Amino acid sequence: MLTLSAAAGEIDLKYLDESGFCMWSEPSYTYYQRGEQKHLEQTKRRGRRLSIIGLIQHEVSFVYGLVIGGVNRKSYIQMMEQEAQEAEKNGRIRVIVQDNGPIHRCKEVQQLWSKWESQNLYIFFLPKYCSEMNPIELEWQHLKKDELSGQMFEDELDLAYAVMNGVKARGEKGQYSTERIKFNEHTSS
Repeated sequence: MLTLSAAAGEIDLKYLDESGFCMWSEPSYTYYQRGEQKHLEQTKRRGRRLSIIGLIQHEVSFVYGLVIGGVNRKSYIQMMEQEAQEAEKNGRIRVIVQDNGPIHRCKEVQQLWSKWESQNLYIFFLPKYCSEMNPIELEWQHLKKDELSGQMFEDELDLAYAVMNGVKARGEKGQYSTERIKFNEHTSS
């Protein structure tokens, strides 16, 4: 029903999820000469996790933010507040489809649901353990396998630039806009 309403232009339908990256990359499948062994140099340190939270609107836009470590509720709230403000400004109903992650249902977030609804932003939760129902999962897969596969990064900054370039490349291929949200310093801890 939501996809039909979005296709008819009645609502803005976006899908939200988080994923993560590290400086080490999984070796991809390749061919080598007989007798040669596949060899992929890894950096000396594995580094810290680079997490991404993103919102995709099919064939329209991809909005994302990056943080070192895990995405916390304050970063999530900042992203949702921006979505609520845009929905209110545009006067259009915006529905965010997401999983049941702890930050999506914490008390602080639940207290904001009625405010967001008054701004035309509505939250729809996927059934538990049904991540395959979220199209953004495919975006993460393509980003990791098509844009970052087989690369090693010296530090988290190089990894972050590679992720940003990968997101931009995916947007160009899919002909949709990309935007990176810069989380407030006090929200990323």
